[in-house]
Amino acid sequence: MPEGSRNGVRGRAAWQDWSLKTVKLGCMSGVALSLSAGSAAADLLSGTMAAINPDNMVLFGALGGMCAFAVTAAIALVHHRRQSGQLTDSLEKEKRDLKFRVDRLEAMLNTDEQRVIVWTGNGAMPQIWGILPEKSGVPRPPAQLLAFGSWLSAKCAGDLERYLDLLFRTGETFTTTLKTRTGSYVEALGRTTGGAVVLRLRDLTGERQMQAELQARNAKISGELHMLHALLDAMPAPAWQRDAEGNVIWANDAYAEAVEMPDAEAAVKEGATFLDAAARTAMAVQRNEDGCFSARIPIVASGQRRVFEITDVNANVGGAGIAVDISELEQAQKELGRAEEFHGRTLDQLAAAVAIYSGDKKLQFYNAAFRQMWDLDPAFLESRPEDGVVLDTLRAGRKIPEQADYRGWRNKMLESYQSLEAKENWWHLPDGRTVRVIANPHPQGGVTYIYENVTEQLDLESRYNALSRVQGETLDNLSEAVAVFGSDGKLRLWNPAFGRIWNLEEEQLATLPHVNEVVTSCALNETEQQAWEQLAGSVTGLVDNRTQNISRLERHNGEVLDYATVPLPDGGTLVTFVDVTDSVNVERALLEKNDALQQADQIKNAFIQHVSYELRSPLTNIIGFAQLLADPKFGDLSEKQGEYADYIQSSSSALLAIINDILDLATLDAGIMELDLGEVDVASTVEAAVEGLKDRIAEARINLRTQVPDDIGNMVADEKRLRQVLFNLISNAVRYSEPDGVVDISCDRDDDKVTFVVKDHGLGIPAEILTQVFNRFVGHDTGARRQGAGLGLAIVKSFVELHGGTVDIDSAEGKGTTVTCVFPAHPELADQAAAE
Repeated sequence: MPEGSRNGVRGRAAWQDWSLKTVKLGCMSGVALSLSAGSAAADLLSGTMAAINPDNMVLFGALGGMCAFAVTAAIALVHHRRQSGQLTDSLEKEKRDLKFRVDRLEAMLNTDEQRVIVWTGNGAMPQIWGILPEKSGVPRPPAQLLAFGSWLSAKCAGDLERYLDLLFRTGETFTTTLKTRTGSYVEALGRTTGGAVVLRLRDLTGERQMQAELQARNAKISGELHMLHALLDAMPAPAWQRDAEGNVIWANDAYAEAVEMPDAEAAVKEGATFLDAAARTAMAVQRNEDGCFSARIPIVASGQRRVFEITDVNANVGGAGIAVDISELEQAQKELGRAEEFHGRTLDQLAAAVAIYSGDKKLQFYNAAFRQMWDLDPAFLESRPEDGVVLDTLRAGRKIPEQADYRGWRNKMLESYQSLEAKENWWHLPDGRTVRVIANPHPQGGVTYIYENVTEQLDLESRYNALSRVQGETLDNLSEAVAVFGSDGKLRLWNPAFGRIWNLEEEQLATLPHVNEVVTSCALNETEQQAWEQLAGSVTGLVDNRTQNISRLERHNGEVLDYATVPLPDGGTLVTFVDVTDSVNVERALLEKNDALQQADQIKNAFIQHVSYELRSPLTNIIGFAQLLADPKFGDLSEKQGEYADYIQSSSSALLAIINDILDLATLDAGIMELDLGEVDVASTVEAAVEGLKDRIAEARINLRTQVPDDIGNMVADEKRLRQVLFNLISNAVRYSEPDGVVDISCDRDDDKVTFVVKDHGLGIPAEILTQVFNRFVGHDTGARRQGAGLGLAIVKSFVELHGGTVDIDSAEGKGTTVTCVFPAHPELADQAAAE
């Protein structure tokens, strides 16, 4: 209830109490006077009725007045009480209305997504209304809410405390955005009203949240930009920033000094440019795709021509650049470049290692080949070690020849400093290298050492000699004929096989005949003539691009030769001949046999398919008539006859299953088998396969254990073929299990694959048969009951692979067999992924 309303109600209640007390007092006074006057009048009437005088008249008048006052006071009291009751009812109604309004306002505060904190100033805990979602980062417990540092960032918590302190002291209102520890933003509004301090917290959402984030990011970027400007101001290098139109909008003090302006502000205001026209043109031309430009440009700055390293970046919002004075560096680099050029022309470009020692025997210069040859630490070389120290270091690393008297050998090596002639030594290093060392003394003192690694040279000479001998022996003992013709068409090299194949005498080849002479001697028929003309063209041809040619030649005596011409780098041509007569004859025989086998296989498949179709029709009749004979409606059979009829039905059904399997395999071989894909309930399919074998399982006394999860769900497959796969697997497991044995069937789903596992604990399959179990008509017969046609696993493998799955079998004799079939839950998705 508002404070003014409360004060008005208290005033009216006090005035009412005072009025009631006054009326009651008057009434009581009138009644008392009336009673006293009545008693006096009674006495007077009883004593002196006859003695009426003026005093008695006054007395009677006063008595009448008192009675009239008492009656009037009673009437006023009744009227006042009626008005007081009406006033009380009116005040009660106003109180209820005000309470309803207060409750409604509190409910509105609690339902709106905000937290309102009110401090009344009497030292009591502040009142808190409203809620905010948890994602806002504002805690709901009041104690935690008032601990601003626990849920606000350190900076925002300090700002809020400072704003609240000003609000309490001066009543200064504020509106700010605060960042919570969760990264969200909250709007805080501080106000004073009716002597109370009110803080309202609101969650920023949507565009306001985005605006708060942008403001925070803008403040951060502004701070970073200010820090960057401060850093650039402290640098001695000129730096600048441009807008999109290319106008300078900021520059540091070094920039103002370079353009001879009093300060950076004046330089920006006047638009003074640091880069001249040539530099700006080069910048526009040489800027890369990312808008970056970096180059060394001579520029006049502060009245002096100096060289600057210019780095400038450009973007759609403007650009920025910095110029570093590298004049002294440029001069030093030029001098160093001249020195490097001098040493590079004389020493550093050599493949041989070079080391120059001064007169005090300290290392003064070395090239890269020296450091690489001896693998020395660059820091050690830069310390300018003495010649003897370098030798000691190489000896410690076992990089120089082992010497029985190292000290004497070392002193002998150092005698070059007193010698006038160059000395040459050969070092045979422990790692197998051979180094030729030349010590050339300087006339002014010092020695220049040249280390030439001749290991490869010696090795090449040795290998060349050995290779020549090996090559000669190899060519002489090759069964292939080899001949090399030079660029002039004359024979340069041959082996005995070449003369033997073409019936050429050694004396004739020793004359190094021309290729045309060889053609005349070797070409005995038209085919050989064409082949040798082609060879001669490859040897003596003048085409720009010489390529290798490979071909086959059938000679007049029935021999078959594979020949090839290979161009050599020196302009010669290598010609090889290989006698492949035996291989060609065997190949032809194998091809003829393969054709015969393929025809036989086709005839076999056609025969099996034809016979299967022909057998299925009479077999169907046999099964039908056997069922009719067993039906009691067509007459009763004896027990023996009924047994025979059952045998006919079971045998016929087994034979029909074998025929159907053969037809399925024939259909698969023909490539016309198509799957009828659809949604398949995995659990129901397993149950149907088991149901079809219930009689066989009961007859074999097999305990079948099925483990199919309740949530196995569906898969995309051909339900008929899937049931046939499970039927064959369970049939094999039952067939190869002992009586009272156990067969386990389990099913599992892993992502997009469904796995079926059928496991028996029977006799198992021998290792030599295990690799052939998926072949047709291959079975493991261990008894009359276990004999089969050997088509079950072949059917299983064909149908599983047709679905895009895989089959795996694991077995051991005496321990049982486990067959695992993995199907894709969605074959069409697997095909699509494979195609992609």
